[in-house]
Amino acid sequence: MSAYADFTNRLRLLFSKNPTLLVNTLSNIFTMRLVGNKTHGDLAEIAISEFINQFMYDFTSVHVGKNRYRSKTNEEDISVTNEISGETIPVSLKAYGKGPLQLSTDKSGSLFPSLQTLGRIIEGDDVKIVWDQPEFKDFGQINILPLIYDEQNRTCNIMIFNVERAVSAVAKIRYHGKGKQRKYPIYRMYDSEEGYICEIRYGGVDANALQRGLWTHTTNATKYFDSLTDGWISYSHNETLVKLFSHAMVASSRGHYQALSTVEADIKQLKDNRNN
Repeated sequence: MSAYADFTNRLRLLFSKNPTLLVNTLSNIFTMRLVGNKTHGDLAEIAISEFINQFMYDFTSVHVGKNRYRSKTNEEDISVTNEISGETIPVSLKAYGKGPLQLSTDKSGSLFPSLQTLGRIIEGDDVKIVWDQPEFKDFGQINILPLIYDEQNRTCNIMIFNVERAVSAVAKIRYHGKGKQRKYPIYRMYDSEEGYICEIRYGGVDANALQRGLWTHTTNATKYFDSLTDGWISYSHNETLVKLFSHAMVASSRGHYQALSTVEADIKQLKDNRNN
C-alpha cells in the first residue's frame, strides 16, 4: 500500500467513526463561497491541513501551497507526514463543483504530443505502449484530494480518482478535434464499454488552466472514483463564521489572540467528545 493510500484509508476510517468532525470542517469550507466564489479553494488548503493536525493521530501537515520560497517538485498544496513511517506525502487539494476535475496541469506539456506519435485512435496492444512512454511514468503518482460539492443541494463528497483502476480499464484512446465549446483538441480515454475515463487536454502557449493537463469528470467517470465519505453528505452554511471573519478584518491582534484562545478551547472539547 502506498503512503498516500494509507493516509486516505485513515481519513476514511476517521470519518466513519466521527463523521461530525469532517462535516463540520467541510461546512466551514463551503461557507466561504458566501465570501467569494474562489475563496473556499484557498481556505480549504488551510482548513484540511489543520484538520489533519488536530484530529488525525500519527499524521501532521504543513500548508505549502502559497509558499513562494519553496521549490515544489510536485503539484502540492499541503505536505502530509506519517509520524510512524516518517514518509512525507505531497497532496494537491481540489475544491470543485461536481463535473470536470483537473488531476494534473501537465506543466511540461508532454502528454498530448506523446499520444500524437501513436495516432488518432490508440487501441489494443498500442495502449500498453502509452504506459511505457517516459512522459507517462508519473501518471499513476496522482495524490489529489478532491472536495467535490453540489451547491444547489448543499452536499459534498471527498472523491479519490483510482488511477490504478482507470489505467487497467483503458481500452481505447481517441483524438477529438476542436469543437464549438473546445478551443483545443483533446485525447479521451475509454474503457471496453466506451465509458469515459479521463482526457488529456492539449493546451498551448496561450492556453489557460482549463485548457491543458489531465482531466476527468466526477459524474461521467463515477466508477473510477472511491468516496472517502461513503457517498454524498449534507453540509450547512455557518453564517456565524462569515460574521467572525468580517469582524476579524477590523479587529486588532489583541482581539485575534483572545478569539483564538476560545477557538482552541472548542477544538479541545471536540477532541474530548471524540475520545469519549
